[in-house]
Amino acid sequence: MRRRTLTGVFIAVAVLAFAAGGFWFYAQRPENANAAVPATAEAAMREFSSVVTAIGAVKPQIGAEVRVGTRISGKLMRLPANIGDRVERGSVIAELESADLAAAVARHEAAVAVAREKIADAEARQKLSEATYQRQLSLLKISGTSQQLVDEALRESQSAAAGVQIAIREREFAEAQLREARVNLSYATITAPISGVIGSVTTQEGETVAAGLNAPTFVVIVDLDRLQVNAFVDEVDIGKIRLGQRVTFNVDAFPAQDFTGSVSAIYPSATIQDNVVKYVVAIAVDDEERGLLRPEMTTSVRIQLEARTVLAIPARAIRQEGGRSVVHVVSGGATEVRPIRVGWRDGPWAEIADGLNEGDRILLNATTTNGELAK
Repeated sequence: MRRRTLTGVFIAVAVLAFAAGGFWFYAQRPENANAAVPATAEAAMREFSSVVTAIGAVKPQIGAEVRVGTRISGKLMRLPANIGDRVERGSVIAELESADLAAAVARHEAAVAVAREKIADAEARQKLSEATYQRQLSLLKISGTSQQLVDEALRESQSAAAGVQIAIREREFAEAQLREARVNLSYATITAPISGVIGSVTTQEGETVAAGLNAPTFVVIVDLDRLQVNAFVDEVDIGKIRLGQRVTFNVDAFPAQDFTGSVSAIYPSATIQDNVVKYVVAIAVDDEERGLLRPEMTTSVRIQLEARTVLAIPARAIRQEGGRSVVHVVSGGATEVRPIRVGWRDGPWAEIADGLNEGDRILLNATTTNGELAK
């Protein structure tokens, strides 16, 4: 019995010794030794040369897409323009029925001719009445006529002069009507206001169009040499964008090709997309890159920001407490929770605009529980 008891004691001591040795061996392993020391990083100066990414679309520049219509109603007699045709500024792209307009022009031309003849007649009457008046004055000097006849001759002369002025005004009125008729006739011939490519045709020959508050659109002309990219930049990044910054972008039609350009404008009005505030950044496409682009192509945009040397730390060290950004700074054997102001981000790194000094060491995996630091 005593021998069994001693054997059990020896076995229990051996098991405890084996367990203690295993725990010691596990604690001496490198990964466990590192786990005992909190991971830290040092705030250091780094060069940031990050990019702002955005989704955009190819759009015509202002004035590079024109909807061509008519200012008068009528039957469309000829529409030589077809989708994809190249047209030059001033070339005819549509013609309306114009017989009535041409007749109006002829009528007003005749009215102008009549008005000119009336002027000639009025001027002749004025000359005759003036001569009669002068003769009456001469006769009055030798008592060969009466004062009444002289006065009547003067009145006739003045009336004839007024008749000339009336005839001149009638001619001006007729000429104005003629100009208006010619302008209306010109509306029957629709010409291209810009050079470009026919993008769409919405009216067919033989149809009657009615001009109202909005002119009926015949065709849409797009100048493919004046295209830009409208990129939708998040409000978080819009403050980093400056005019002239270089841009690289791709389109789905040519995924392996990089197109280049530069920032030409930043629109002041915001656009809401999926409850996110974004701003349109216009990008001027380099001349040699425009040949393959078409309006409404989707683009993936990368705006190159200028390189900056800033104080930076790993972004994963930043925590949010009480609505502010903080880090846990290691000083000696103590840890301090310090508020910071975060600037730009460049991949896994974040700029520290305020709150840290170069060389400060911070915890990377710190958490806060009930106001106490737990590592």
